Amino acid sequence: MADRIFIVAEAGVNHDGSVDDALTMVDVAAEAGADAVKFQTFRAEALVTRRAGKAAYQVANTGHDGGQADMLRRLELSEEAHHLIADRCRARGVAFMSTAFDMEGLALLDRLGVPALKIPSGDLTWGPMLLAAARTGRPLFVSTGMADLEEVRRALGVIAFALTRPGEPSGLTDCEAAFASAEGSSAVAERVTVLQCTTQYPAPASAANLRAMTSMAAEFGVPVGYSDHTLGIAVATAAAALGARVIEKHFTLSRSRPGPDHAASLEPDELAALVRAIREVETAMGDGIKTPSAAELPNRPIARRSLVAARPMAAGEIWSDAAVTAKRPADGLSPMRWWDVKGAAARRAYGIDDALDAEEAS
Repeated sequence: MADRIFIVAEAGVNHDGSVDDALTMVDVAAEAGADAVKFQTFRAEALVTRRAGKAAYQVANTGHDGGQADMLRRLELSEEAHHLIADRCRARGVAFMSTAFDMEGLALLDRLGVPALKIPSGDLTWGPMLLAAARTGRPLFVSTGMADLEEVRRALGVIAFALTRPGEPSGLTDCEAAFASAEGSSAVAERVTVLQCTTQYPAPASAANLRAMTSMAAEFGVPVGYSDHTLGIAVATAAAALGARVIEKHFTLSRSRPGPDHAASLEPDELAALVRAIREVETAMGDGIKTPSAAELPNRPIARRSLVAARPMAAGEIWSDAAVTAKRPADGLSPMRWWDVKGAAARRAYGIDDALDAEEAS
């Protein structure tokens, strides 16, 4: 993951509770070229109370009937389904991932050998989950939607404690001390990627705040990425150019399907277009060394100029502004030597447009 952007195709709950659709989504993610396809692992009873209402976007997409618990219960995947999906991922050469929303789910994902664990934005403040996830030893993608910088710092503190200290912290002070230590900050930097995120579905591009990635990288010394909820592929592609090491994007088999997240998701052809765009941006970033590329070197003599005689010149005549100019191609003395030539005597005779010899500047 360190050598290129890790692209996570977020299936989430867009399977609508159908294992067959979940398996089809694995196929779509693999065909699009994503590195991983990610689902969500939860039991409604462990996640929400009966009084938990739906968010406005969930009401818009699923109607007013019932609360979160009723909606989520229909979207659960059994342990057997997880194994089937993980098997399909292996067969298709795409990594299986999921977000655990309870400790039982976390243990299941650890047993399934996921390449990384995702901490969702809503659980950034759930200290015991952060501690348990970090102690699996797996890389963590920590999403930061709805959070300010101090909340991110506290979460990283819990992770630093988990990675460098035994037992449980006695309070946030222990976590802050763990992250402030050289050992703790280094452990977090090696294990954690912090994701900028806007928790709204869909999120307006104006709320994406991609520069927060740069701020968090500078503040915490960690790799950063982007979990995208905007429409289309433009913002996620921009995140790639700004240095995201992980990019996560929701996708669906069809935006016309009912369900909480379909409307803010990419369809299969759009997911493939996003992967292509990210890979193209990744290639375009280069190594940062300013030097001519191999592709442009043949154009240098064609596009650049040489010093040439602006009028016929006899040997011994003085080069003046009226006697010398610069024209294409670059097959003679560089125009940067203009001032070395000006005022000197011509060493031989020249016709109009003859390129000046290098000796004219010595």
